[in-house]
Amino acid sequence: MADVQQATPHRHDSVRLAVIVGALGVVFGDIGTSPIYTLQTVFSPDDPHPVPVSADNVYGVVSLIFWSVMIIITVTYMLLALRIDNDGEGGIMALIALLRRQAAAPGRRTAALLAAVGIFGASLFFGDSMITPAISVLSAVEGLKIVRPSFDSWVVPITAVIIVVLFTVQRRGTAAVGRVFGPVMIAWFLAIGGLGITGVTTEPEILKALSPTYAAGFLAGHFGIAFFALAAIVLAVTGAEAIYADMGHFGRRSITRGWLFLVLPASTLSYFGQGALILKDQANVDSPFFLLAPGWARLPLVLLATAATVIASQAVITGAFSVASQAGKLGYLPRLRIAHTSDSSIGQIYVPWINWLLMVSVLTLVFAFRSSAALAYAFGMAVTGTITITTLLSLYVARKRWGAPLWLLGAGAVLLLLVDLLFVAANLTKLVHGAWLPLAIALTAFTLMTTWQRGRRIITAERERLEGPLREFIDQVRDGTCATQRVPGTAVFLNRGKLTAPLAMRANVEHNHVRHEHVVIMSLETEPVPRVPQQDRIVVDDLGYAHDGIFHVIVRYGYLEAPDVPAALALLDPGTTEGQLDLDEASYFLSKIELRPGDSPTMATWRKRLFMATAHATADAADYFGLPRDRTVIMGSRVEV
Repeated sequence: MADVQQATPHRHDSVRLAVIVGALGVVFGDIGTSPIYTLQTVFSPDDPHPVPVSADNVYGVVSLIFWSVMIIITVTYMLLALRIDNDGEGGIMALIALLRRQAAAPGRRTAALLAAVGIFGASLFFGDSMITPAISVLSAVEGLKIVRPSFDSWVVPITAVIIVVLFTVQRRGTAAVGRVFGPVMIAWFLAIGGLGITGVTTEPEILKALSPTYAAGFLAGHFGIAFFALAAIVLAVTGAEAIYADMGHFGRRSITRGWLFLVLPASTLSYFGQGALILKDQANVDSPFFLLAPGWARLPLVLLATAATVIASQAVITGAFSVASQAGKLGYLPRLRIAHTSDSSIGQIYVPWINWLLMVSVLTLVFAFRSSAALAYAFGMAVTGTITITTLLSLYVARKRWGAPLWLLGAGAVLLLLVDLLFVAANLTKLVHGAWLPLAIALTAFTLMTTWQRGRRIITAERERLEGPLREFIDQVRDGTCATQRVPGTAVFLNRGKLTAPLAMRANVEHNHVRHEHVVIMSLETEPVPRVPQQDRIVVDDLGYAHDGIFHVIVRYGYLEAPDVPAALALLDPGTTEGQLDLDEASYFLSKIELRPGDSPTMATWRKRLFMATAHATADAADYFGLPRDRTVIMGSRVEV
């Protein structure tokens, strides 16, 4: 017995260690590769507002990087955002779901407004998802120029090949590759930390930059230089949103421990080592990260950096899949085809439409910008915008959830938002140099999502008018107003709610004049929570008559769950379904809506066209709901927008 008791803690320790290792691979891939290009970009002579290379500026920049990471990552995300979850899930869509709950209450206009701001933050994340693979892989492959300058012309083609391979293998899922993510990233952090130590030992004075006085002095004494430098310094905190979004997979404690005990020390050492290298010789400013390594180790470092940036890209691509899936569940995007690539992890999904859109976008960025330095100006805008919106929403939700004193949250808001807004303002100075790109992507995605949400409401209202009241229709079927013949079997009609009659059911009765022995009218609802407990999943309503064989079923899913209609029907208790259902031979009926532009002033003409164009991306309903193809009947109807 004693042996068992002693073994249990070891087993739990092993599980916790495995989770931390997994988090290192998925969560910190993006932020862990920032040392490759951040310091190089700050001092790049190609910057429209270059930072002169001097000892004082190096101390100030390195100190600003360190304290920006401490304030944004350690304080905003580790101490604030990661403590705000939606049933264990994090990320900006989780915050939006929490705000939508509050907006549902009377007089909650602020929460509704902030939810709209959150949608813009999610739109910025799509821009981040396009830029991250391009800048990350480019920056790693650019290390070849340090190994051999003649490789310069091969950087873009090699990057393009890696990106094509990366997106092509997405359909296979990340389960197998994910097992090696953690060990590779551990090797990465140990390598950059070790190289940082070698750099620091050459100029130990660089450690003085740990003092916040150097960051404050650089901002106060050289504000004109420091302000513009912030547009590149923000690259040190790229991937912050991934930390929060992946909380549901790894948990707050595992992420926090991985950050404090490995990622933060290793990244800090790398930045300080690079700063020491520049202090020793200003000629090292062109590529301080790779120059930290001795000549024999540079090619292996390039290969390791490429693997690490691929992992960073994989994390943000998976994040884009998740955001698109959650946005669809919450009504901001059409129902997209989603493939679950793992039997054990619900978070591992593949969204073909998003995958190929991202691949084309990333390749376009690579061939258009052709260097990580040029892309850096665009990257910062997406990062700062997402961080600022996450901070704002987190503070509001924290106030409502915890009831924290207003003065305390106010003081925190002033500090955190001041830092965030400084970064936003600095990146706005790069607007004509590439910062416009993520804003354009975000505005496009925001317009698309809000148009879809608005159009969906209009179509739903028109559809409800055509369907008519369900109770009234059931009464007509029962009293013979609609002459029907009762046939054996089970018919399942999918509907948006239980107030109106399904169009397919109405057509079956009015035109075919038949009704089945058992008629199930099923509505699927997506709750603003990640997952719904099994005991709360199904609600059955006999619609006022206990023995007519017609009843309504509500099936509730969380926004991270995949709907499966046959599996939900199997959970029904025969005592509540007015008899045993023949699920093996059940017929499934879908009501398909054909959209046509109308003359009603519901939306601007261009938005109507955008809505109808977006509708073409909607996934096949039978596949989405898990319906058997050979027993699914689709009946159409025309609706004007």
